[in-house]
Amino acid sequence: MNEFFKTGLGKTLVSISIVFVAVLTLGQLQGMRYIGAGVAAANTISVSGHGEAVAVPDIATFSFSVVSDKATVAEAQADATAKANATTKYLTDAGVDKKDIQTSDYSVQPQYDYVQGVCTNGYCPGGKQVLRGYEVRQSTTVKVRDTTKAGDLLAGVGTKGATEVSGLQFTFDDPTAVQTDARTKAIADAKTKADELAKELGVSLVRVVSFNESSGGVPRPMMYAMGASSATDAKAVAPEISTGQNKVSDDVTVTYEIR
Repeated sequence: MNEFFKTGLGKTLVSISIVFVAVLTLGQLQGMRYIGAGVAAANTISVSGHGEAVAVPDIATFSFSVVSDKATVAEAQADATAKANATTKYLTDAGVDKKDIQTSDYSVQPQYDYVQGVCTNGYCPGGKQVLRGYEVRQSTTVKVRDTTKAGDLLAGVGTKGATEVSGLQFTFDDPTAVQTDARTKAIADAKTKADELAKELGVSLVRVVSFNESSGGVPRPMMYAMGASSATDAKAVAPEISTGQNKVSDDVTVTYEIR
């Protein structure tokens, strides 16, 4: 038997056996580590954290609509298109990039008048709806990167045919940085509370076992309505608009394993 293991075949079998045992042992150790890691924490504490970050908005957004009422769809569409194109040209001439001007809605609706029947010999027939024409409405959303121009642009679109302007809000083109700042503060707040609570309880924090987050601080839109006269007033007065600062908040709930 000993002579067999001294041969080439015997040595090969021994090498294979050693490798097999090593792989099996490694697999068992990895399995044990995996099983141990999957055990749910028995003792935990949960704390909440709140963070806020304040920054000056770098963009303004608003929406406007052009509306046309004509006897036929074609006439209404042509009129609305002319107004929309004039407004878009005004915006681009004022420095707004075309990629920041987006059509957000387009609709064609029939318009009816209710006509009461003529009464004869004491009999009054019911009324009926009579087609008056068609309304075409085209809505556009604008992103203004130079926030100092927001007020002038709000007034200016009215001189080119826009009859409804709404939804003005100041926000961030990329909110990631300010949101990350708020989250960092919220997590630090939760960690401070967890350390204080652990000290009071006489326990130690081991690891984080769960994390939940909710963010807020979305700017509230400002409404700016235009009357019919504004659409033809070439010297429309720009509203006084204040950019101010936006506050972004973040709330987290962190659960720690303790021992």
